[in-house]
Amino acid sequence: MSLAQVHYTSAAPGVEGTAGRFTAVGPGVSGALLAEIEPLVRYELPGGVPERPSDGELRSLPQAFGYFALSDGSRLVARSAPVRDTGGTGAGVRFHAHAVHLPPGVPLPGDRLPVEAWRSPHWVAATPGGAIPDPLTLPPGPTAVSEGLDDFAVSRGPWLAAVLTDLRRASDAEAAGRPVALVERQCADVARWLGLASVTLPRESAERLTFTTYTRRPGSSASRVVGVGLEDAEAARAAGLRVHECAGPAPAGSTEDVWATTAARIWRSRSPELFREARELPGEPFAAGPLAVTALCAGIALGPDGRAAAAGWAADRPYALDAQRTGQLVEAIASPGIDDRTAPEFDAAGRLFGALEGRCPASVTAPLAAMLVTEAVRGGNGSLELPRRDAFAGPEGAEVAERLGPEILTELADTVGSRSVARTVQLLRVARLLGVDAAESLAGVVDRLAPALLAEASAAHEGPPGFAPALLELLDEQFEVRTALLGALDRIAPEDPGAVARFLERVALPFTGTQALPHLRMCAEVPEAMATLGGDRAAVWHRVLRAAGVSPFAEPLVLRTGVGLVWEDRAPTVEEARLLLDAATSDAHRVAGTWARLVDAALSTSDAATSAAGMSATGTSAAGTDEAARLAHDLLRGFPEEIGGRERAGLLLLDLVRELRTGAPEPGWAERVRTLCTQAEPVEPALRERAHAALVERLLAPDRPGAELYDFVHGADAELIAAYDRTARTEAVRTRLRTQPAYAADCFTVWTAHPHAGRAWPPVAAALLDDVLRPAVRGMSAEDVAEVEATVGRTGSSGRADAFRAWNRSSTLGRLGRRIAGRVRRG
Repeated sequence: MSLAQVHYTSAAPGVEGTAGRFTAVGPGVSGALLAEIEPLVRYELPGGVPERPSDGELRSLPQAFGYFALSDGSRLVARSAPVRDTGGTGAGVRFHAHAVHLPPGVPLPGDRLPVEAWRSPHWVAATPGGAIPDPLTLPPGPTAVSEGLDDFAVSRGPWLAAVLTDLRRASDAEAAGRPVALVERQCADVARWLGLASVTLPRESAERLTFTTYTRRPGSSASRVVGVGLEDAEAARAAGLRVHECAGPAPAGSTEDVWATTAARIWRSRSPELFREARELPGEPFAAGPLAVTALCAGIALGPDGRAAAAGWAADRPYALDAQRTGQLVEAIASPGIDDRTAPEFDAAGRLFGALEGRCPASVTAPLAAMLVTEAVRGGNGSLELPRRDAFAGPEGAEVAERLGPEILTELADTVGSRSVARTVQLLRVARLLGVDAAESLAGVVDRLAPALLAEASAAHEGPPGFAPALLELLDEQFEVRTALLGALDRIAPEDPGAVARFLERVALPFTGTQALPHLRMCAEVPEAMATLGGDRAAVWHRVLRAAGVSPFAEPLVLRTGVGLVWEDRAPTVEEARLLLDAATSDAHRVAGTWARLVDAALSTSDAATSAAGMSATGTSAAGTDEAARLAHDLLRGFPEEIGGRERAGLLLLDLVRELRTGAPEPGWAERVRTLCTQAEPVEPALRERAHAALVERLLAPDRPGAELYDFVHGADAELIAAYDRTARTEAVRTRLRTQPAYAADCFTVWTAHPHAGRAWPPVAAALLDDVLRPAVRGMSAEDVAEVEATVGRTGSSGRADAFRAWNRSSTLGRLGRRIAGRVRRG
């Protein structure tokens, strides 16, 4: 079909008030479209053009060739060229625009792309007098724009990848990115860039790429790609366009677009036919994989990203290539001359090997297998996907084993340098793949590997550590390694059972076989036990101990493991410590070292016992103290050689508390309390308080030995005397004084017997007489007061009885005087 053509001529030089006019308009082009077309075809001369250019200068001026999308869905292909003004003096320059209108849905003649019409001989520079051929109908053979594209691509090598990246973005129908400005000295080179794009991009993308090869106003252009001269490059940058100054120095840096990088290498290799071949392979339009596969199979060297893309694509589609191209791809990826491989490339190669193994002959996949294990040994890639063992059954495997075996054994035998878990696991797996006998170094390897597992896992973030998948595969593949490693972990579990338990929560080791592994089984059991039984640590202890499957009498170290799991960050209570002590013999606790945790319980859980059991009349918990004291007594008897220093003094202090309350302690109570408190420093405040309370409670009892009381009073220990004062003022003592005349007589005798015993005792004794005993006597009946007086006389002397009467009389007279004074005031 014939397409409507439009001609537009600018105003003559010196004519003001008009920019130009349409001199010919084909059928079907409305006035509204002409208003839209006019700014698209206008032309502005570059700077510095002579007023009267020569013919050569006129021919060297840029021509604006463009492809535009119009608002009604139609398109326009136009060329605007400078021409000499034939009117007037004939010295001026105007321009003539020749355009072809493409209605919506109408393809270009011959199914050509717009850029192919560049330099067509059918474009005219004047309005024709009659019909002319359609300029989009090109003569057969290569057109000017396609000729020399290979040479042009090579000359623009430094810019190729970056420009192709932006041209791809510009062709995206949904992209809202910035337009692309190509800065070239000649507009023909801009057309050649568009020619490269038409070959490189898929057909539908190339058809969406609107452009103009020359403009002086890049910021206002409606095209996605604009050609700009050197003088207007800064204006393009200021307008926010993505500028590629291809006429200047080579750009620094590189693009990360693997598709564009691969396309650039194909162009530099002068193989544009590969783009058509790549489009025949499955994949997304701009996926790097098909293009990279095609390039590698054609012998074009690619970088690590391109090789990784090719290997990844082929791994996902192992049946997409025939046998010949599969062999070519493997040979290119596994080439021994490559020295810049990266971890992602090796990972992709590993996936490719896994996809091809079993589908291709071993001779095809052998280079990949050799490359992977060589990288595993020499490159230290611990996450690499390794081949199966049968990949090395042939002569290729023997050659690789002979080359790598000594290196593997040397590194495994090294006990000095640091080696990560992933590295050790990888070396063990590769040794098995190649049939390298590492049995001699296995014990040393496992002894280093076991603690490294715990250390690296604790340093990692939440979830399984990175080495977990490879480790589990190793244990599944090699029975002897699994047995040795589980045994090593079981041996170190008693030292830090909490770390082992946390590790087993993140890495589910397979220890369900016939190995005993009591400590590992306990560590694996504790999370569920705690979740099920909650805060009942005694119940958790029993369950974890049962999980061991052995008795603590036969394997005492299970005691240490159990205590570390259940009471890892705290000391047991007295009741829990009693449970632990009764669970095994003292010999078992001695071997396990858990006796030290029992001592901690006796010394530190007394505070908890006080707060939990409630305070007694003397300010302490009798029940909690008795339990801790009984535990201390048993610990001193069970571990006489192990317990020493301040811990022994603390336990002896607790035992003395028990004796003071329940038995007949050795003489010298006050001095023993003072001495043991000093030896137990820093002693827990609650323990010191209990010892003082037990001592003064016994001293306040009517049956205490006089010698002990004498030593206490004359010892002048202000802290002990203050404790005595506090206890004597408790309600329990006050009640006994009011209800037991004999006890009141005894306290009177004691509190008046040592008036000159240092500085601490006399004021305390005087205060107790006035504040505690006097109110108690006031509340007694006359008969009880008489009994107190008689008891004082019998137990002391007649003089002391007289003293009591005088003391009591002064109290009575004092009351009488206060009554008389009150009556006088009321009168």
